[in-house]
Amino acid sequence: MDTPTVIAHRGFAGVAPENTVGAAVAAAEYDETAMLEIDVQPAACGTPVVIHDERLDGARDGRPLTDASGLVWETDLEDIQTTRVLGTEATVPTLAGFLEAIPETVGVNVELKNPGTTDLRFAESLAADERDERREVWTPFVERVVDECAAFDGEILFSSFCEGALAAVRELASSYPAATLVWDDLEAGLEIARRYDCEAIHPPRNAIVGTGLANAEYAGFSAGAPEIDVLEEAHAEGRTVNVWTATNWHQFAALAEAGVDGIIADYPGLGAFSSASS
Repeated sequence: MDTPTVIAHRGFAGVAPENTVGAAVAAAEYDETAMLEIDVQPAACGTPVVIHDERLDGARDGRPLTDASGLVWETDLEDIQTTRVLGTEATVPTLAGFLEAIPETVGVNVELKNPGTTDLRFAESLAADERDERREVWTPFVERVVDECAAFDGEILFSSFCEGALAAVRELASSYPAATLVWDDLEAGLEIARRYDCEAIHPPRNAIVGTGLANAEYAGFSAGAPEIDVLEEAHAEGRTVNVWTATNWHQFAALAEAGVDGIIADYPGLGAFSSASS
């Protein structure tokens, strides 16, 4: 059994404050880490910053997400850069600062999270007459992200749950690989991957046939065997399948046995017992 590529989810968010430079630098030091997964949105000035939630207030496992409040894209960049993450001294980085801080020997999966709007059309396969409009919504932000990524000599993979983001990537930066993220609809995910000839598709862990992980509700999918074998179909079409998110070694081992190409993981070391468990 081949060991899947390990992608550090938000910089191994299970052991460090997510999407921060410190988390990324620490994650890159593990030999197993092939890629870091991060989320980007714009500050009020349009500068891409690395943060997952659209609001600065909120909580993660009982900790305040940050010590600020309000929508990310309505907040001044200076205020965002001094915002502390999850009760630590770590702050929200710009994408440029993040990329400058990490070694170019590790790749970066840049998830295009939000262009600065509450109207995302999240995880939808769009009708033909809607695609241009949604691409235009994303284009200004994607241009900024692509410009920042140009200075990084390591591998970059763009991903998104939003078709408009992938359409903008294909128009502005077709030389970069792209991946569609799947939420609650495997058919829609495959349609979008085909429409933009995405090199990869990123389904949730319970969408992989035969793993037993499908017995749990997750990512908008109810418990039960998936109706589509996304791994088989994607591989038949030459696409890489990177699955999110493994939180323990049992999940990692099951996904590795199934033959996925990459696993987006919250913790380092989850693959250590995969061979022994197969």
